[in-house]
Amino acid sequence: MVDTMAAGEDVKQDKEELKEAGKPEDVEKAAPAARGKEPGTWQWSIILLCFYGFVVQLKPGEPFITPFLLSSKNFTRNQVTNEVTPVLSYSHMAVLVPVFLLTDFLRYKPMLVLQSLSNVSIWLLLLLGSTLLEMQFMEFFYGISMATRVAYSSYIFSLVKPELYQRVASYSRSAVLLGVFTSSVLGQLLFSVAGLSYATLSAISLGLVSFGLLLSLCLPWPKRSMFFNQEARDKAREEAATDAELSKMKADGSPPSSPPPKPQSSWRNSVFFQMLKELRSVPQVPSLRLWSMWWVFNSTCYYLVVFYVHILWDKVFPAVENNDVYNGAVEAASTLLGAFTSFAAGFVKIRWSLWSELVIGVNTALQAGLLLLMGTTDNIWVCYVAYSFFRGFYQFLVPIATFQIASSLSKEMCALVFGVNTFLGTILKTIVTIIVADKRGLALSVHSQFMVYFFFFTLLTVTYLGCAAWVIVRHYRSQQGGGATEEATPTELSPMDRDPCETDSLANGTSVKA
Repeated sequence: MVDTMAAGEDVKQDKEELKEAGKPEDVEKAAPAARGKEPGTWQWSIILLCFYGFVVQLKPGEPFITPFLLSSKNFTRNQVTNEVTPVLSYSHMAVLVPVFLLTDFLRYKPMLVLQSLSNVSIWLLLLLGSTLLEMQFMEFFYGISMATRVAYSSYIFSLVKPELYQRVASYSRSAVLLGVFTSSVLGQLLFSVAGLSYATLSAISLGLVSFGLLLSLCLPWPKRSMFFNQEARDKAREEAATDAELSKMKADGSPPSSPPPKPQSSWRNSVFFQMLKELRSVPQVPSLRLWSMWWVFNSTCYYLVVFYVHILWDKVFPAVENNDVYNGAVEAASTLLGAFTSFAAGFVKIRWSLWSELVIGVNTALQAGLLLLMGTTDNIWVCYVAYSFFRGFYQFLVPIATFQIASSLSKEMCALVFGVNTFLGTILKTIVTIIVADKRGLALSVHSQFMVYFFFFTLLTVTYLGCAAWVIVRHYRSQQGGGATEEATPTELSPMDRDPCETDSLANGTSVKA
């Protein structure tokens, strides 16, 4: 009710500004003037949100959850591998779509509060729980926490104008990476230097996530969303513009014209439904199809590796209380390497329409080799280094995939495509978990699982490299036949100039890059 009244006041203010403007040129001047009435408001909102993104990642006990379960809680490795960890994939899939829709409909803040509540539940269950069911509930809340990350990623865009999107996105991403890095380093120092136990690290994590819950309650509540809650605002703006035009006619003495018929409101006319209709044409665009497939298939195996790698480390080097466990240091190093490779990706100059498949294929081949190394070695340090590089190679392609998808779509379509890709990846991850890891499936050991992931990445490598060979051969044959007269100039992650034959159209008739 409170945010509805706030939205009504916002709409009323827009109407008054348009009425006062009257003439079109005055309307153009009214918008900057209105924005100037609240200087610094969005800056403080961004600072608070980024601070929340940093604090919510401060969980120094997180890298040591698996050793805590295996040593202090006395669960067996098979229980953790085949009964506890699989619940995370199931929970993530079950809540992802409702969270994605409710995030926009409820305007972000409630989902961040839910994320913080889930984090508090995770550490309470980890500290106080002792049964297998309680640990499964802990993973269930972990899945909710993962699903609600989309709220933080999209929240920041509702606070600023489109021209600031790129800048604030970098702020929010940097805050998250800094939080993960700080949390991992802090956890390793508290464990190795201060000699704190796993339970004490978990208690500290509980205190920090409780502070994150308080911060989430203090976040501002956005007055607009991407897919929903826009019809009333747009209607008010149209009415305000009509009233301004009528006032102008009355002042000029000319008779007012009859207003145009108002379209009937229907769920079929909603922005979200129109985006769903347009989504059918996205797979017809080669670049969108390629990078969406990478997002779905490669992210599936990536997250399975992240979920189970701590169990692998414990198998290679069994962890007991106060043993030399460096999980936190490795997570910090891999996060730092991932941030570096993500940053370096922005300076890669390449003709992506020609070399995308080859870059993905080579990157996937390197990841497959690292998975084979992790699945066969008995040296824990080799596992640590291989895992860090595995994450680094994945993070290298994330900003490239994001740009290649986002540069061809509108803001709304981009969000929907990323949501669909994430959901499909989550479904595939759940299917693999049921077959490979769950006790009702094959219930493979962790080493056997990593061999399955190796074969999965090998299959992807063969597919990508085969597609790369086909694209390159077709390109050079086209050049020899006179089909291409000039070579495109390599760019730094920016749209390429393309021939008309390299573009397709979406359902609404707008052209998108191939």
